[in-house]
Amino acid sequence: MTVPTTREGDVTLRVDATGSPSVRDGQAGGSVVSVLFETGLEAWRRTWPERAGEPPGREAVVVASDVTRGAAASATTRVLPQRRLAYTVLGADADVDRILETTADTLGEFDRSRPRVLLDDLAPFAAARGAAEAVDVVDAVAADAGVDSVTVGWSLTADSASALPAVLDRVDAVEGVDPDAVAAIGRLQREDPTTFGYTRRYWTEAQRGIESCSRNYPQSKQVHAALSGPETTPRTLGATLSGLVSLGVLDTWTETVGSTRYDLTAYDPVRMAAVGVAFAAVSDDEAGGVLEE
Repeated sequence: MTVPTTREGDVTLRVDATGSPSVRDGQAGGSVVSVLFETGLEAWRRTWPERAGEPPGREAVVVASDVTRGAAASATTRVLPQRRLAYTVLGADADVDRILETTADTLGEFDRSRPRVLLDDLAPFAAARGAAEAVDVVDAVAADAGVDSVTVGWSLTADSASALPAVLDRVDAVEGVDPDAVAAIGRLQREDPTTFGYTRRYWTEAQRGIESCSRNYPQSKQVHAALSGPETTPRTLGATLSGLVSLGVLDTWTETVGSTRYDLTAYDPVRMAAVGVAFAAVSDDEAGGVLEE
């Protein structure tokens, strides 16, 4: 993964294919800034004990999800000293600049305590706004001098799958990796190391090609033709697509006597996302990182 050189806190991506992952596991106590893209304020505060055992000693919440307390155009921050809580409700329509400005202002209120930042759940935001804005959020928060660490929640969904590779390039560690995807990658590496190498290197380009191709049963050269500025050739892309077939991401179309055609009607974007996360984690593991499932 390619991580920005200017950052204050390590970024961990927690993923889940069955719902929103908990970014609060192992986060009991201390100071926390929570930026909510999916959960409402009341539900978030109510579920701290069951997620982490105890709420943080001090928490500031930026709500960029549903409007739970009636955010106005000029939302203000409310402080509840007895609960050691401050919150600002922006609403789901807040643009990325406003979210980041509010988060930066919130971090500035912690002086030198350097809180952890939790982004929950960034995937719906990425699906609605695009990969570039999701990356902007991660990069800006991680670069803030007031940050201790950043934990990003990401639900693996069909809608957010295309935005995932860009975010994977901005994180230091991945947690919640699907063990079945890791096992499938391991089998491919043992049985066909050449195809494994192509698939690990080019899976993001193959994903773009699959999602850009208008044909249901294309050859690899037709998928390749749908790409803009490809790094692959039709041959190396074909090897990558073959690897993705082995990993359960798509299928081949058997009703042909010529070159291999791929069945894009069987494409599973959630499986593609799970495989991509596993490749990122396996690459980190081989580089000396820790693969966490």
